[in-house]
Amino acid sequence: MSSALLELRNAVRPFLENLSAGDCAIVAVSGGADSLALAYALIKEAPDLAINLIAVTVDHQLQSGSADQAAKVQVELKAMGYQEVIIEKVSVKEESGLEADARAARYAALDAIAKAYGATQIFLGHTRDDQAETVLLGLARGSGTRSLSGMAVLNGKYARPFLQLTREQIVAACNEVGLKPWNDPHNENAKFSRVRVRNSVLPVMESEIGPGIAAALARSAAILRDDADALDEMAQAVISRVDLKDLDCAALAELPRAIRSRVLRAAIYSAGAPGGSLSADHLSAVESLVTSWHGQGEASLPGGVKVARISGRLSLLARP
Repeated sequence: MSSALLELRNAVRPFLENLSAGDCAIVAVSGGADSLALAYALIKEAPDLAINLIAVTVDHQLQSGSADQAAKVQVELKAMGYQEVIIEKVSVKEESGLEADARAARYAALDAIAKAYGATQIFLGHTRDDQAETVLLGLARGSGTRSLSGMAVLNGKYARPFLQLTREQIVAACNEVGLKPWNDPHNENAKFSRVRVRNSVLPVMESEIGPGIAAALARSAAILRDDADALDEMAQAVISRVDLKDLDCAALAELPRAIRSRVLRAAIYSAGAPGGSLSADHLSAVESLVTSWHGQGEASLPGGVKVARISGRLSLLARP
């Protein structure tokens, strides 16, 4: 067995070993090198552990010929040894940007299939290079600790065994075993910010600063994830003993800002703001009601949530 292939199989095996014999797991396969290599490594390891694998390829219907491409992926996966390969068509509503909306539609489809089949794990093929890109995009947006911590190796049902492997390692393994990945045209379209980071920003950083940038960014993400987890835990301890609809401003002001912002965010979402809708400006407006009070009016937030300071307390209500 080649060293590249051994690295892939060694990466997936611990995740499979954490499952129980007879469990069902899903692998998401676009047909690109990362997901094809993941599917290959899993199908080689899963039978020994009696894990039932289902491959899913999501057709976003965003490009002409997408149905044909999905069918080709299905054929390749069947030849690889998968008995069940699902082609799931989704409709992408372009509301928050094509990349984000396509991702949301894809994850919703995977969640629905996992629920229907009782799958305990959903495998994704993200690599260390993807992690580096995610961190850089977060930095460009001025994101906080949680966003800068990148993608988790394990997040609920979702598992990313290849986060410590490079795209170069994945491609080498594909070449060694004769896999023929599909090159998605969207991955070369410079209108997408991730593509610009991948093809322009990271290469310049490697050239001008030195090699190892992607690895360094991935290490930073891991460190920040530990910090974010600790801060979330401390904030949760506060959240568990307060009424999120009626918060004492003096008590909030005494909290470290990192904890206070998490409590405020939880309160706003609890009041009805849509998930992921809060910006730094939204949170800053609510923060000022606590720490820079000068009689200002209520803060209007997504989802019709209104936050007002009344008699030294924050009142959060959802209004149509």
